[in-house]
Amino acid sequence: MIKRTLLTALIFAAFVTGALAQSYPNRPIRLIVGYPPGGAVDLIARLYGQGLSIRLGQPVVVENKPGSGSNLAADLAAKSAPDGYTLFHGPDNVFMSNPHIYRSMPFDVFKDLVPVASVSSNQLVMAVHPSVPANDFRAFVELAKNTRPPLFYASIGNGSQHHLAMEMLKQHVGIDLTHVPYRGGGPAAIALVAGEVSAMFGGGSLVPTVHSGKVRGLASTGTVRNPATPELPTIAELYPGYEALIWHGLFVPAGVPQPIIERLRGAIAEILVEPEFKKRLADSGSGEPYITTPDAFAARIKGDYEKYGKLIRSIGVKID
Repeated sequence: MIKRTLLTALIFAAFVTGALAQSYPNRPIRLIVGYPPGGAVDLIARLYGQGLSIRLGQPVVVENKPGSGSNLAADLAAKSAPDGYTLFHGPDNVFMSNPHIYRSMPFDVFKDLVPVASVSSNQLVMAVHPSVPANDFRAFVELAKNTRPPLFYASIGNGSQHHLAMEMLKQHVGIDLTHVPYRGGGPAAIALVAGEVSAMFGGGSLVPTVHSGKVRGLASTGTVRNPATPELPTIAELYPGYEALIWHGLFVPAGVPQPIIERLRGAIAEILVEPEFKKRLADSGSGEPYITTPDAFAARIKGDYEKYGKLIRSIGVKID
């Protein structure tokens, strides 16, 4: 009798899940973004949000909930009903660095959020002020090794990818530099152009400044050359084993039925191969589509969590 009851319950659950997936979606979906409107993170979310709206036949409404490095938005998503009507745009820092930097996290990045698909990736570009006597990356490394006191470098803030990428570089090539955090990429780039600092890592917004000659580009941080700066070598070409990649993905609360996840995953896969999506990412300096398998994306998340955790512990970065 117990076995029959259990079997009946399983059949009913499967029926309900299947019916839910077939009717999904039948109302608007919200896509939660942890940064303000107008920035790169918001722009990427809105680009694929438009594509999801077309493919799913329902509005995908972006809700901006900035704060705590996107932790507030991630927590809101993680605690939402697991019905596929709340999605989370996940920037990499939520998963790779926030758990190590923040003294407490209101959710578990591996238990409470499920990756649906990778969306986009971008490399950082290292640039120096024109007065720095180094015309290539190797020359900069030698200069940094022999300069006392150390050269200053800018970042967009403590614990940012720009900060961590440079700290990782310092360890990788054996140099010392002094960190000067700024409140965002704009102020940091202005400081570099003005000569207040000698170097910085920047995202796509720094590339036009490099191309204009206001700063000198030296290298990029991927494993292959940056499409935005193909003339520059990757750091890995010169010092193998180095990589710093900015990535974004789509996530849902744990418990969302797998058929709904597959529906979302299929829609994202179609969006990523669209020439217009690729063009708009590139034109905005937001990188390129990040096309990979679910298993490979999960491995990237786990690998970055471990890599940056080790780095953060070694330099002692903490945010209350």
